[in-house]
Order: sequence, then C-alpha cells, then structure tokens
Amino acid sequence: MNKSATPLVKHITDFLDYSDVVKGLSSNSVENYGRFLKRFTDWLIKEGLDNLKPHELTSEHIYRYRLFLSRSKSPKDGRYLKKTTQNYYLIALRALLTYFAAKDIVALPADKIILVREKSVKKVSFLSIDQVERLLLSPAGKTIIDLRDGAILEVLFSTGMRVGELVALNRDQINIEYIKKRGVTDLELPITGKGGYTRTVYFSPRALEALDRYLSLRKDFDPALFVNFRKDKKAETKRLTTRSVERLIKDYVKIAGLPISTTPHTLRHSYATDLLEQGVDLRTIQEFLGHRNIVTTQIYTHVTSQHLRDVHRAFHSGRKLKK
Repeated sequence: MNKSATPLVKHITDFLDYSDVVKGLSSNSVENYGRFLKRFTDWLIKEGLDNLKPHELTSEHIYRYRLFLSRSKSPKDGRYLKKTTQNYYLIALRALLTYFAAKDIVALPADKIILVREKSVKKVSFLSIDQVERLLLSPAGKTIIDLRDGAILEVLFSTGMRVGELVALNRDQINIEYIKKRGVTDLELPITGKGGYTRTVYFSPRALEALDRYLSLRKDFDPALFVNFRKDKKAETKRLTTRSVERLIKDYVKIAGLPISTTPHTLRHSYATDLLEQGVDLRTIQEFLGHRNIVTTQIYTHVTSQHLRDVHRAFHSGRKLKK
C-alpha cells in the first residue's frame, strides 16, 4: 500500500497508535492529540480538502488553518481561543508531521509550523508556607473521611505528585507496619508518572503519620490507597478519581480561607517553590517533579525572582546608609 497516496486524514489513527505504542505517551496525551487533530480534520473537510495527501499540505494551508484557529471560539464559554490553546492545536499538527518524517512519508517539515507567540510569562500559582499549613490542617475531624483527606493533602505537599499520580497509588506500595519495624521515619517510593516515566518521590514523617492514622481505620480490601466511602455495590473499585480530589480540595480551600483558584496542582507548585527558596538547585527540582525538560522547571525561577526582589525591598532598602 502506497501510504503517500493515502489522504492525510486517514493517517491520524495510525499516528495515534504510533504515539501510544512507539512513543509511549500516556493515554491522556494520546486522547488530547486525537481531540486537537479532530479540529484540523473538521477544518479540512469544511474546506473541501479531506482528500489532501500528506505531500500536498503546504505552508499556505497551515497559514489558513492558523487564521481559522485565531477566529475560533471555545464551546465552553464562547470566547476566542487563547494563544496558549491555539498552540495546543498546532503542537498536535506538528507531531503528526514529525510522524510522517519518521515513517518516510513525504510531507511538510514539522518546523514549518511556528507556534503562536505569547506575550506574557506563564503564571504560576502557589501558596506561602503559612497558607499551606492552614490547608493541611483544615480536615480537623476524626472520621475516616477527615483522616483520608488530611492524608491526601499531606502526601501531595510532601511528594509534589500530580493528582493523577496520587490516585493511582495502591495500598501495597506503602506498608506502614514494615516501615515501623525498620525504624525509619520517611519513605522513598518509585512511581510511574506522566509519559510513562519513573521517578522517586519522598514521603515525609508527617505524611506517613497521616497515612497511618487513615489506614488504621480502613476495614475494606480495595487495593487503592485512597478510596471513597459511598455505598456503590456496582463499582469494582472505590478508588478516588482526580475529579473527586479536585472537589474535596476546593472544599478545604474554602474552609482555610485561601484563594478559590487553589487546586491540587497549586500544592505541586508550592512544593517546588518552597524547595527553590530553600536553595535547592533547579536540576534537582526537575528530578523531584519528573519534568523531562529543564525548560518546564524554569517557570519557577520567575516566581522566586519576584520573591527575592520583595525580600530585597523589605530588608535592604539602604535606609541605614549615611548620606
């Protein structure tokens, strides 16, 4: 079969399989690629280009597609797509062209797709240590749900895990009794994170104590570390979902009187920012967070630069110098 003669839109399924099997991308990433490329497919069909072959795609087509994206609106709020969102669609298309190159299918080079230039630096939302403490202490009750929620918050801040990594944890990964017998107070745990990459995360004594209090009340045999306690006989597992964790954190954010924009990822940002402010180098923080590219980690240098400037203004204003 001559793949070069196959319409571009018919290559997308093979590209998604390639991203999954060969590139080893997470199911979420593959799903996102499929969703972003569907908009491109719909545009091709609308333009009467559904039979366009890979080698027939030109820079002019890309320019017209970019104009289309810049004038498109989000179905959620009816607003024009942000430049960041437009870039997601272009990145997916660029990945498709990279796939063509890997498969020796003649097509436009991927570097012909230039991302939309963004004016502002990506804003990182994080909490101060005092704010983090208020959030960690907000589940003040003694019920198993209170103890579970307290353990979730402690683990997120102690490890810097993504919420998807947290909900994937199983009970047998954290054997509290074994840890006690060994006489250790913390825990190193290898986890598989975004993109299928493995890294080590570190549980503080405080996080392990919170887990111990929570697990001591668990009477079920569900393998998941964090579960819901609703009575649902149809469910095979009571494992909490990422959405459930997002909802419960939103509740505790209100109780603690913190900014309503605080999310589970805010704790990850707070974890990284605290490490950086304590003098931990960027490469080490990259390993802690599981970032494949140091550029991703560098967003935190902007945050700490602002922090250092504020400290300088507060404590080194030159007021003690004689004129």
